[in-house]
Amino acid sequence: MERSAQPGREEPPRLHPPLPLPGSRTDRSEAAAMTATLRPYLSAVRATLQAALCLENFSSQVVERHNKPEVEVRSSKELLLQPVIISRNEKEKVLIEGSINSVRVSIAVKQADEIEKILCHKFMRFMMMRAENFFILRRKPVEGYDISFLITNFHTEQMYKHKLVDFVIHFMEEIDKEISEMKLSVNARARIVAEEFLKNYGRDMLL
Repeated sequence: MERSAQPGREEPPRLHPPLPLPGSRTDRSEAAAMTATLRPYLSAVRATLQAALCLENFSSQVVERHNKPEVEVRSSKELLLQPVIISRNEKEKVLIEGSINSVRVSIAVKQADEIEKILCHKFMRFMMMRAENFFILRRKPVEGYDISFLITNFHTEQMYKHKLVDFVIHFMEEIDKEISEMKLSVNARARIVAEEFLKNYGRDMLL
């Protein structure tokens, strides 16, 4: 039996389709599909990082008594490995550059629209300004990527290699969630502001 609307009351027009509630069947199916496509991508990155992190202490062949990350200075080509790009799609990819004593990992994060581009830029800038707290975070990303990590032989001597790999993989898992949550928060705030503005605008028009 259909329930009729109460007289004198009209339902406001629905401008946007209702979002799936967290934990709903639609939300779970979308999350499962995303996880299924993300798992092979992260597995490839993990395997490549584990192979690239076979680092050793190696002094500079150009300057005496200097030990610099060869992946950065690039003074001796024979000490550099072939760069590897692991791509999930056109917008999501990872560049892994290896050398005898250091590895540089650059990550391009998915940015579907202008809001995500702004949020990603602000979030990455916030992290890079605090790079010393993350030890392996680079203050400036490689061109064409959003964030870069630099792991040297000194890091692998002081930290567990598998923990360094886990940190990079965990960052890649969480960054999309963080940006999506911030985008939902911005959209919700914008919707409330627009409703209040239109409410006051309509009241002023009637006066």
